Amino acid sequence: MPEFDAPLSPAPKRDRVADSRRLGSLLIVEDDPMIGSLLVTQLEREGHDVALATAGEEAMKMFESWQPDMVLSDVQLPGISGFEVCRHIKSSESTRLIPVVLMTGHDARQHRLEGIVAGADDFLAKPYDVQELKARVQSLLRLKRYTDDLESAESVILSLAMTVEARDAYTQGHCERLAHYACLLGEAVGCREDQLKALRLGGYLHDVGKIGVPDSVLQKDGPLTSDERDVIKQHPLIGERLCGSLRSLALVRPIVRHHHERLDGQGYPDRLSGDEVPLLAQIVGVVDVYDALTTERPYRAALPDDDAFDELRSEASMGIRSRALVETFIAERRKELESPRSQAAAR
Repeated sequence: MPEFDAPLSPAPKRDRVADSRRLGSLLIVEDDPMIGSLLVTQLEREGHDVALATAGEEAMKMFESWQPDMVLSDVQLPGISGFEVCRHIKSSESTRLIPVVLMTGHDARQHRLEGIVAGADDFLAKPYDVQELKARVQSLLRLKRYTDDLESAESVILSLAMTVEARDAYTQGHCERLAHYACLLGEAVGCREDQLKALRLGGYLHDVGKIGVPDSVLQKDGPLTSDERDVIKQHPLIGERLCGSLRSLALVRPIVRHHHERLDGQGYPDRLSGDEVPLLAQIVGVVDVYDALTTERPYRAALPDDDAFDELRSEASMGIRSRALVETFIAERRKELESPRSQAAAR
């Protein structure tokens, strides 16, 4: 029986408008009906939306259909343990940032070690202290709100990028293809998981700064004037500013700013050369050229893949692109084009 340090007194009147900024939804996983009921009652009186599962399998089903802001789970459950519930939540990119608190005995050192390995965010010792319970829940929900705010900001920027693409019928699907090609090349050259994520986002966000370029310039059929080219060359800087100071985009911002740089120093906006051009920006630069060449544009038809490969090799021979990156991309892209799935889709 848990020891609560305060009686279960009637809930005080609350300012719901003010509290709406800090309340959250919680999933309690506890097979002891009395303990589960006490936890639900106490947290509901704090104003949270609370649901109770009495077994690990039930918790997973409820989690998949509901996805609460936080999970509070006993480690010892019938069937699937609390550790497995935690691992399940933390194994998915879409749910791994949801806080999980595991409930253990005071002396359950092994449980804590196993919980850390499973990815638990915090631990709550039995018997429970109500003030500690409320403090831990409130702290983790506050952290979850900050995470949600960052994800919302990232989603807004991604939406802007898709808006840019939608302005030009000739670039439909460009961002998605670029994200795929960039990750294809990134994997081939041994990029880390965080770098691959940045390449995927960079594929979508590399031209987000074109939101600040007028349609009259962006969609012009004929050659651009010198002034119009200067306007276009501002889009990497605009895009970097749009990405702001979001920590989740720390590896993406250099891609957005530098994907038009060239190894010979003749790119823009900073005229970087050689190894000054970040690797991830070089990767996006290579695949951006390939996609532009193999996509129909108002002023020319799409080139066959072999012609696009020749053009990339020509740029590498002139010192514009990394020869190693170009050859690696060509090899990986050829594998894709020659795969049975790709050939079936082309028929």
